[in-house]
Amino acid sequence: MCTNGVNTQQLKDTVTQINDLVSLSRRWTHNMYHLADGGQMERSADKLQEIQRMLDDVRAELDEAQDCIDRDDEDNGTEVKLV
Repeated sequence: MCTNGVNTQQLKDTVTQINDLVSLSRRWTHNMYHLADGGQMERSADKLQEIQRMLDDVRAELDEAQDCIDRDDEDNGTEVKLV
């Protein structure tokens, strides 16, 4: 539905796509962490672990954004009544 000129479903779908992209990046970072850790590259492994934590935080923020979109849509939605 459109709310205040914004297609909320399109907005939600876009946030979902971003979340999917971040999820993929997190998986690749995790794989790279294991390569670095297995290769005794401590500093690199530590940095990759830090990046994983940050990507987890990004995904949590994106989930929160989805919730906000839902709440905003409910607050600003139109109501259809049968007459």
